[in-house]
Amino acid sequence: MAAKIFDKDTLLDLTVNIVPLGIIAGFIALFAVYDPFGYDTLGTPIMYGLMLFPFVGLAILTYLSGKAIAGDEKRSEVYLAGAATVPGAETLEEYEERAHSDGADALEEADDESAESDETSETDDDDLTAESSN
Repeated sequence: MAAKIFDKDTLLDLTVNIVPLGIIAGFIALFAVYDPFGYDTLGTPIMYGLMLFPFVGLAILTYLSGKAIAGDEKRSEVYLAGAATVPGAETLEEYEERAHSDGADALEEADDESAESDETSETDDDDLTAESSN
């Protein structure tokens, strides 16, 4: 199985380039299917050239940017959004590890609180039963 070049986060970063690629591809398809200006031996090749040249250039740039982003995420530390320049900021890996351990602790605390509330409600029920019989 081949390794993935772009993960979900990298594709999200590349969306700013993928959207214009889609727009340019839409115009190329539109002008190929419906030719509003008619065919002209000089104008039509220039029109397609002015759409295809940026499309190919942006596609190459997007691919190279994606490889650079994905490679950098594997080689260096990744921080939360806006925290890369903050002194003492924790990395994304540290944050996820802390959140996971906090989540496990919170789950244990919730179980303890649930058990305590069950004991308290049983005692309250006994008190209410005793009061109603009086």
